[in-house]
Amino acid sequence: MKKAKALGVVSDINVTPMVDVMLVVLIIFMVITPMLSKGQAVNMVKARNPIKMVDADKEDAIIVAITREGGVYLMPGNVKTSADQLSGKVKDLQTSRADKTVYIRADARARFSGVTDVIDNLRTAGVDQIGLLTEEIKDLKKAGSSL
Repeated sequence: MKKAKALGVVSDINVTPMVDVMLVVLIIFMVITPMLSKGQAVNMVKARNPIKMVDADKEDAIIVAITREGGVYLMPGNVKTSADQLSGKVKDLQTSRADKTVYIRADARARFSGVTDVIDNLRTAGVDQIGLLTEEIKDLKKAGSSL
């Protein structure tokens, strides 16, 4: 009876487990990424010379989003509210804050009367610092593009 010889060392890389893990990670990122967007989705107004407002990116920043349909959302919490109830809710949020600035993210196609109602109610609440959030226009000529 002859003994069976052991197979030699396989030096090929088995990539199947790595591909399986990468596909699972990709699916997880695809599912979680939409949930990471902060607040209500609005198509903000584009401006050529915006001022960077880094405090608006903080987790506890008070942001009022106005959608195209006229919906008003108050963040943190992404709570839908009306413009009339806004002053009381903002007063409650500002009681223990050092930064009293309220930021407005309005959709570019939102009615101007809706935006002015929100600003008027914020002034009623005693807010004296309001930041209007916009997106920067990417100027192709400044970037050196040859289009």
